[in-house]
Amino acid sequence: MMTATTASDLCFFASPDGDLAYRDTGAGDLVVLVHPGYVDHRVFDDQIPALVAAGYRVIAPDVRGHGFSANASKPFRWADDLGGLLRHLDAGPAVLAGVCMGAAVATDTVLEYPELARAVVVSGGGTSAFEYSDAWTRERVAESARMLGEGDAAGWIEAFAKNVAGPHRAVADCDPDAVRRMREMAAHTIAKHTVGETNWHVPLDDPWSRMPKIDVPVLAVHGALDAADALEMAERLVRSVPNGRSVTIEDTGHFPNLEKPEAFNEILLDFLRAL
Repeated sequence: MMTATTASDLCFFASPDGDLAYRDTGAGDLVVLVHPGYVDHRVFDDQIPALVAAGYRVIAPDVRGHGFSANASKPFRWADDLGGLLRHLDAGPAVLAGVCMGAAVATDTVLEYPELARAVVVSGGGTSAFEYSDAWTRERVAESARMLGEGDAAGWIEAFAKNVAGPHRAVADCDPDAVRRMREMAAHTIAKHTVGETNWHVPLDDPWSRMPKIDVPVLAVHGALDAADALEMAERLVRSVPNGRSVTIEDTGHFPNLEKPEAFNEILLDFLRAL
């Protein structure tokens, strides 16, 4: 169940380009949870209580331009935003865990600020150099771009919901609560933006070539029903690092933390306890 988060429930970091929202709860070793694109920290509503109960501190930021965080008005990098937040809090090293876009934020950060990470967990992605080879994924990307270009927010939200199902199911086959949560978060984020606005995000240059430099443990958590290219990006990451491995959760797609939270939490906690 998604919590009815408001700005008053969150902490805010005064970055050089506006306030960045984050949730900070619990005590113990630090785990940072970074959400997929177009949603926000609430995608981890099933992970945060489990981690806190197990004795961890959790920081779950809203990436710039998402959720309750400020939009960009000048060039920025994901790694600098997350690194700046953790340094502001004098927090870390942390386990950086991210889903889809969040995986890219996590790997960008460990590359640029290795002292802030003691392990990395990814799901549905690898680095910020996204590699879309699957026909289904390419169709989703093109459909989303078309809807955004036309300013069709409602159509875009329905197109976005297909990411919950993935290429092997229909949206109607998925947990309706999971789909509802994703639609609500996506609607909140998309309402922050306007048609034709500048994309100020600055990606890292060729992060794949730098992956072997990640010398902390890396875990990839796959949803078995995810698109082939999402699975391959995560697998490429764990193959590229000195200490990487992967595990698969059956009967779930691109967001296993959302659809199979108990299984995802068990895998994550087992990994954390072994560090």
